[in-house]
Amino acid sequence: MKVLVLAPPMGATGGIQNYTKTLVRALEQILGAENVCLRAVHAEPRLNSSGELSFSSGVKARFLVASLMKAILWRPQLVICAHVGIAPVGRIIRQVMGAPYWVILYGIEVWGEIGAAKVRALRSAARLVTISQFTFNATNSRNNLSGANVSFLPPSFSIKDEQKAPESGFTEPWIGAPLVLTVGRIVASERYKGHDVMLDAWPAVLKRVPDAIYCIVGDGDDRARLAARARDLNVADSVKFEGAVSGEELRGWYHRCRVFAMPAQTNPDLSPPRGEGFGIVFLEAMAYGKPVVGPNYGAPGEFIRSGEHGLLVNPSDPVEVADALVELLENKEHAEQMGRAARAWVSQEFSEERFRQRLADILKTDAATRGETI
Repeated sequence: MKVLVLAPPMGATGGIQNYTKTLVRALEQILGAENVCLRAVHAEPRLNSSGELSFSSGVKARFLVASLMKAILWRPQLVICAHVGIAPVGRIIRQVMGAPYWVILYGIEVWGEIGAAKVRALRSAARLVTISQFTFNATNSRNNLSGANVSFLPPSFSIKDEQKAPESGFTEPWIGAPLVLTVGRIVASERYKGHDVMLDAWPAVLKRVPDAIYCIVGDGDDRARLAARARDLNVADSVKFEGAVSGEELRGWYHRCRVFAMPAQTNPDLSPPRGEGFGIVFLEAMAYGKPVVGPNYGAPGEFIRSGEHGLLVNPSDPVEVADALVELLENKEHAEQMGRAARAWVSQEFSEERFRQRLADILKTDAATRGETI
């Protein structure tokens, strides 16, 4: 079986790019590298007159022509569109050649209004591959995809053996203090991630765990506002804005934190929608053996078992967030037990090997419907 993967620009480092790379690696391992071809949009999107990122008509036309020519010459048995924005190209290839196509669904890019051409492409796809049930449900409720052939293929996350050793050598005066970590961009357009409610909860945490430290890793245009809010709440001395960090530095923060927390709020009905389509950062923290505090609504609750891997809370309630943080900080042994369970869960269900197994099962199911084997 030959598979043509059509992808957005791959130059950036982001969740969709990482997922696509994992997908291509898995396909090559299942089918052989000679049977997998990746074609990505050659240019990055630019801000249009409305202030939104988009591709020029020329970029779209060149990608369509290049993808169609590759399909005609290479004759794939399957086309995978690694983003809904590329799905109309998959539909055109199917109309010209008859090759079935899949579309990958991630999160906010499909929760809201997506345009008639993309809706038609979703409805015509041989299979919709979603990274979470929440994402499909939100997409379906807006775009009426009843009857669609849907498969679940969550992202994977793993850490190398040399990254698992405890980090050492930190000399901050609060080293060893009970530390809570949040990782994520600090931008005004992503306030749903929960930095505000964490700060609102922090005074109550300090009353019960006076030596606690809250570390925020990430940067963006909303950092100054949050720093001012920490000062207004009189918690600035125990809140550390670390900014953007290297991969090695991030590993160090995961090693030294006691709890990872990101009470992200999800609302697919806003315009534009807000929320986590999956929440890979939770998997990352869990892979390092840390208990997590996450939202009780949205995609993260699909893989975080409250009471086993951490605690799920109402992400808009600072009191509930504070209670969860205190429970984990005061009960260190129980928190560490949750962290071990979380790490085992990620290793079992979200490794790259498990991703490959799930993908192979989907490919075999599709092939069987056509009387083929892989």
